[in-house]
Order: sequence, then structure tokens, then C-alpha cells
Amino acid sequence: MSALWGLEMTFDLAADLAARREQHRYRQPQIMDGPCGRHAVVGGQQYLNFCSNDYLGLANDADVIDAFRQGARDWGVGSGASHLVCGHQRPHQDLEEALAAHTGRERALLFSTGYMANLGVMSALLGKRDAVFEDRLNHASLLDGGLLSGARFRRFAHNDADALSRQLQRSDARRKLVVADGIFSMDGDEAPLAAYADACEAHDAWLMVDDAHGLGVLDPQGRGSLFVQGVNPRTQILMATLGKGLGTGGAFVAGSHDLIETLIQFARTFIYTTAMPAAVAAATRVSLHKSREENWRREKLAELIARFRHGASELGYTLMPSRTPIQPLLIGSDADAMALSGALREKGLLITAIRPPTVPEGEARLRVTLSAAHELEDVDALLLALANA
Repeated sequence: MSALWGLEMTFDLAADLAARREQHRYRQPQIMDGPCGRHAVVGGQQYLNFCSNDYLGLANDADVIDAFRQGARDWGVGSGASHLVCGHQRPHQDLEEALAAHTGRERALLFSTGYMANLGVMSALLGKRDAVFEDRLNHASLLDGGLLSGARFRRFAHNDADALSRQLQRSDARRKLVVADGIFSMDGDEAPLAAYADACEAHDAWLMVDDAHGLGVLDPQGRGSLFVQGVNPRTQILMATLGKGLGTGGAFVAGSHDLIETLIQFARTFIYTTAMPAAVAAATRVSLHKSREENWRREKLAELIARFRHGASELGYTLMPSRTPIQPLLIGSDADAMALSGALREKGLLITAIRPPTVPEGEARLRVTLSAAHELEDVDALLLALANA
């Protein structure tokens, strides 16, 4: 028996996989045979797609695609190195400057993914003498970033600014960093950022907001949660992704000159990874411009959201308090959520069942997401299927 086989036998992987199947929590990637958009093609069948985070319908936009093609012709399909070696090309610099201007910040810095951005920020800024305070429902990348930073890790009750303030008051850490999602990805609700800023200012802490699901969606110009809640000047660190509202890929952190310089010097997930393709940066500049100027996308999205919420409520489904494109239907048991997802799929609608550990025990749900690419008749088709499921 080889050493490798002996090691595999030491870990009972099959039992863990079997247990996950029995819990109705076994997950597998679905192979998409078409681009992201209003429809999804899976296994040769077309479905109405209510799963994606392409909130503004820019992932398959003709202008964005043309910019990507031109970027590939001009800059190739790979950057070839990290930003600090020879991978930082002119489209990267142009996009960083555009993102900084869009978010009202001195500078912005590109990362390959939002996960890497969140890990990079916290590992660069925090250490054993510091403390990080996080909402219990924060995204996994934020929680992992706090844990891996080595700082004292504290979690406070969801959207509870008073609980946060009490924790900050008790802390004697050198640096205190409060971290929250702007919009929570599984519930669709928004953090009370003004109250968090008050708590931070009262207790000498910094505020970091992950606005992955707010950028492009909130504010008449798509500038996100910090602008719609009026706290942009009071928030020291903004992180947002480019693969949701903007429809491309990657992420960025925006803030002061000193913050960005610190990340360039100390954020390992920036220093030690290959830069995103310049063609993606070039395409993102176009999608950023469109997201800012084409407010009709947000207006259409608001109409779709209102129609869905009214219809689902009339049908007796349990909605969560969300004005965003994330509209979860709270089901409860894992098996029931899987059954409803399967029934809708039989009717030509693709909606993923979200189960623990992504959400708390007993709170399995269908995470319905709406896009400006959808039409009113798509929402009506979904409501009809829910009525008959």
C-alpha cells in the first residue's frame, strides 16, 4: 500500500460525504452551457435564471463584451505577473483611478477576488495587539479574514449597534476594526452603517464595509451603501467586488493614500498573486460607466423587486426585510427547500436552495435574485410557479 493511500485511509472522507448527503446539504457545481444572463442553459435545457448576482444585467452586455475583446487584442489574455513585478498594466491603473473617483476616495487598489481583498486588508492592518469586531452574519471571507489576522476576534449580534458599542467600550486593543457587509448576501438586508460609524467614532475604531452587493445597485449613480446611507466620509475602508453589479470579475479596496500604500506593502494576497487580465480591467471601466450613467437599470430593478415582493407575500411566502435584488424565501428545513427548488426547476426556473452552514440551522431558503435583465413577465412566471409548487 502506498504512503498516499495510507494517508487517505486515515481520514474517513467517505463518511463525511455520506453524512452531508443525508442532511440534504451535498452541493455540486452545475455546468452552465451558456453565458450569464436572463436565461441559463443546463443539460441542454433552458431555464429562467433567478440565481445570479448579475444585478444590472451587465455580465453579457454588448458594450462590455466589445471592451473585453478590444482589451484582449491590445493587452493579451493574461497579465503574466503580480502587480509589483510587471503585471500592472495601463488598464489596471485606469480602472483603479476610475473606481477611486466613483467612490469618492483618494485611491483604490485591485485584488483578484473579494475573498482575497478581505483577507489581505485584515492581515495587513491587524495583529495580536489588535481587535476585530464582526457582525455574526458577515460573509465567510470577512470572518476568515478576521480569524486569520491574529487579532482578538469578536462577533456581535446581527445589525445590533448597541451590542457593538458595548464591545468596543470594553476593548483595550491597540487598533480596533469594525467590519460589516453593506448588504448581507443571504438575507438581503442592510447594515445600520450610520449607527456603526457613531460607535466607531465614540471608541476610536475604524469602520470597514464590504459592499459587494451594494455597488452598482444602491444610490442613483450606483455608488452603493455608503452613499445611500450618507456615511462615505465616515468609513475608512471600502471593499467591493466587480463580479456582481458590474458584471465582470475581481475586487477592489478604496480609501486614503496611506491605506492603499499600506496594502501594497503588507497585503500578502495582493503582493503574491498574478494580476487580473488587463482585458477584464478594460471591460470593467465600461461597465462602471454604464452602471453610473444608466439609472434605468436600477429603476427597472426596483419595479421587479416590488412586483415580486407583493406577489410572494400575497401567496403566503415568508419574505425577509430586503429592498435589494436579494429576495430570499425562508422555507425552514433543508429537505423542504430542496424539494421546492426541484419543483421550480421542473417548471423551467433555476433557483438554488441555500442550506446550512451557509445559513443558520432551520433557516434554509430559496435565494431569489433579480436582475435588470429580467422582464416583468419573468417575475409573473416565477410567481405562478410558486403558486402551483
